[in-house]
Amino acid sequence: MAAQQTYRLFEVALKARHVLSPSLVRMVFSGAEVMHMKTDGPDQRIKVFFPLPGQAVPQVPSGEDWYARYRALADDQRPPMRTYTIRQLRAAQGEVDVDFVLHGETGPASYWATRAVPGDRVLLLAPDAQVDAHSQGCEWQPPAGVGQILLVADETALPAVAGILEELAARPQAPRTLALLEVAQAADALALRAPADAEVVWLPREGAGHGQRLLQAVQARLAPAALGAAGGDVLEDVDVDTQILWELADAAGPLYAWVAGEAGAVMAIRRYLVQSCGLDRRAITFMGYWRQGRVLD
Repeated sequence: MAAQQTYRLFEVALKARHVLSPSLVRMVFSGAEVMHMKTDGPDQRIKVFFPLPGQAVPQVPSGEDWYARYRALADDQRPPMRTYTIRQLRAAQGEVDVDFVLHGETGPASYWATRAVPGDRVLLLAPDAQVDAHSQGCEWQPPAGVGQILLVADETALPAVAGILEELAARPQAPRTLALLEVAQAADALALRAPADAEVVWLPREGAGHGQRLLQAVQARLAPAALGAAGGDVLEDVDVDTQILWELADAAGPLYAWVAGEAGAVMAIRRYLVQSCGLDRRAITFMGYWRQGRVLD
């Protein structure tokens, strides 16, 4: 929560609920204070707080030390919090869109999204437009002049990738772009705005394990022999059950990659791209958005 000073809590109400596909739904939130919200990039992260049973709105402490007091609450008194991406912000209209993945009523976010109706309220921890500093809540930072972009994501990172592709499409000349996108089923493939020559590949799991289709697609598209690679740095694995895999690109190269999704799958892709393909790890952003069977928030 290093970005707390540039973030603030916004109370919002559900204005509309749009079903995008069998597994994806768009929540349109509204509130008077949304006019003071901002985004600093197409993959802008926010936190969503959900009400506990019997609460009309999540009861989250206020004040400068609110987060420490929130973490100190007993489990049955602490409103669940999950990380999401702003899909679109219309601050002047007081509206913000957040896309949710539905996976039954197995967790507080999907449970809420499955049952939510207009008027239901949540809290958003989002960047404050009244603070000039950058929120540090987005990682899409391709170097100037990069010639090739690789986007690898599952459905939890799909809102961010959709925003990234829209940004690239708005450029007079976009880099050559390949997007590999894993979703639960074929019907979850969405019509995305992207550069005319971008290749967007949908990878329905259809019962396969999370990340399996992504890793297979990366291996098929980026073969070491084709890249002329003899192997790269030997990496230490991250214990994704106890640590968050979050490595950010900090160097320019001919290829810039943005990889996000289930942490175990992202680690396997990280190992393949860096160790097998010999790609410069400093030019790749690896982010474990979630970990199967664990709560990372």
